Amino acid sequence: MRHPGRMALRGNAPRGRVPCTCVPAPRHPALATAALILGGVAIGTTEFVTMGLLPRIADGVQVSIPVAGHTISAYAAGVVSGAPLIAALGATRPRKGLLLSLMAAFAVGNVLSALAPSYELLVAARFLSGLPHGAFFGVAALVAVDLAPNGRAGRAVGTVMLGIPIANVLGVPGATWLGQHAGWRSAYWLVAVLGAATVALVALGVPRLAADPTRTVRAELSALKSLQVMLTLAVAAIGFGGMFAMYSYIAPTVTEVTGLSESAVPVFLLVFGAAGFVGNLVAGRMGDWSVLRSVVIGMVGLGVGLALFALAAPYAVAALVVLALVSMLASVLVINLQLRLMQVAGAAQTLAAAGNHAALNAANALGAWLGGVVIAAGYAYTAPSWVGVGLAVLGLGVLALSVRLHRRDTRGSRADRPGSRRAVAQALSRSSSSVG
Repeated sequence: MRHPGRMALRGNAPRGRVPCTCVPAPRHPALATAALILGGVAIGTTEFVTMGLLPRIADGVQVSIPVAGHTISAYAAGVVSGAPLIAALGATRPRKGLLLSLMAAFAVGNVLSALAPSYELLVAARFLSGLPHGAFFGVAALVAVDLAPNGRAGRAVGTVMLGIPIANVLGVPGATWLGQHAGWRSAYWLVAVLGAATVALVALGVPRLAADPTRTVRAELSALKSLQVMLTLAVAAIGFGGMFAMYSYIAPTVTEVTGLSESAVPVFLLVFGAAGFVGNLVAGRMGDWSVLRSVVIGMVGLGVGLALFALAAPYAVAALVVLALVSMLASVLVINLQLRLMQVAGAAQTLAAAGNHAALNAANALGAWLGGVVIAAGYAYTAPSWVGVGLAVLGLGVLALSVRLHRRDTRGSRADRPGSRRAVAQALSRSSSSVG
């Protein structure tokens, strides 16, 4: 049975609208949404909890803290490599089954992380844990849009992406506390339990969505030929790197620049996570208004916000307010980049949606590395924020090119419609040529 009110993003849409296909309505839509959000909480928790437990992990596997930091890089490498690979190879599978497989693999990866007896095996386990990350979020976004009422695709994606800010507010602090009191391995056990719970909720709440026969590996790989897809991914990888340049060094910024004690750092992290939660809700509504305009607002606002944070960092209240603003604008940018990719991807929906998260992890690595470079060069802890401004400006330049090409293509498609001046002129030209 088909439900007329459920819509899916599918390919390029005229005048910014997104074509649709009808899908079965879930018996328990709230349960389906909760399943996708919980999966995001689990992934967000495991992605960031390692940072808070790094000294304990280093002691546990008997390596230095910098060497233990490679476990973070291993997870990011898993995300970047797994997102496009799994998305392309899994494109022909029904999305519910793909979600179940991805989250089951994620849970197993975290079990292996908890059991790893050596540093080398822990690095391998963290890489395996990262493989399903991008593909899960990409498929979850597509399922959310499939199940959303008409005109609410943006809000649907914003809602299922709430898992990351919830993880920042609750999951990461909770798992960090558990790891500090019950050993670092317990944090990964907790994430594995969250992953298993997600599998159960997906099985119960997400309806079976029939595989689309037009989705093939070749069709998914066609995204790599789309200039708009590649430009949008570049905006994510470069422009969003600005946020990570600043946020990767938020702890020393709070203690060294703002002049607060280490106990104030969790307050800043909590404000950042809570603002991101609000930003996700706002981002979805903005996406339903205009995806491309929302990306522009998010990119410009992020650059301005990072500059303001560099200036406000010495003042605690001002720094908190600006940090919240940066978090909200970052959410607006991420959600609408996701929607933008789904608009321009054509038949390559799964690969494009998952590719956004690979690009964001590339942004994480780029921003953190460049921020570390300027600190190592002897500049203050506000310097990474200025690096972030530079990355945001570069991302804005790529975005400007994307918008310009979009407008050119839109004008061209309008001009070629039957009855347009160009179409009439071309028809007259062909007619006169044939007569001659």
